[in-house]
Amino acid sequence: MAANLPLDALRELVRHMEWADAAVWRVALGHAPALSDARLRDLLRHLHGVQRGFLNVWTSQPMSFPTAEDLPDLAAVHAWSLPYYADVNAYVETLDDSNLGRMVEMPWLAEFERQQGRRFEKPTLGETLFQVTSHSTYHRGQVNVRLRELGAVPPLVDYIAWIWFGRPQAEWVAPTSSSG
Repeated sequence: MAANLPLDALRELVRHMEWADAAVWRVALGHAPALSDARLRDLLRHLHGVQRGFLNVWTSQPMSFPTAEDLPDLAAVHAWSLPYYADVNAYVETLDDSNLGRMVEMPWLAEFERQQGRRFEKPTLGETLFQVTSHSTYHRGQVNVRLRELGAVPPLVDYIAWIWFGRPQAEWVAPTSSSG
């Protein structure tokens, strides 16, 4: 399915992803109980680690996933995640529709095949672009549940809400210093 999505649609999904991620970060960084919550930190570290991992695959960059010790609090995860959006937006602007059918070699695929006991088909670039936005939506939902458990009011970040609001640009919170 995603291989058939035009590049303009995939770019729009990336723009929505950034807007929604920024909205979630505004709530997380503005809610004191969230600042020291290890579960929230780990969810956000995973969400942004996967985003960065796919971008590294697409651009043939080395893999490097920070640990919880590398990013001990929300401020550290936030500061680490911010450069991704400029990088991914710059990358998708270099593409044209002919790039979307290119097969993507994912270095972690062999481990998933071993776990599942079967061989997997290789995805295309278009499919992996769609995967990143879909995966981020899934984990952003978990982050919003955790924010609610911590007493915050999660933001409305559905794709349709982004459309209703006029497809706004992301509004990022400035990075703060980390306590670690």
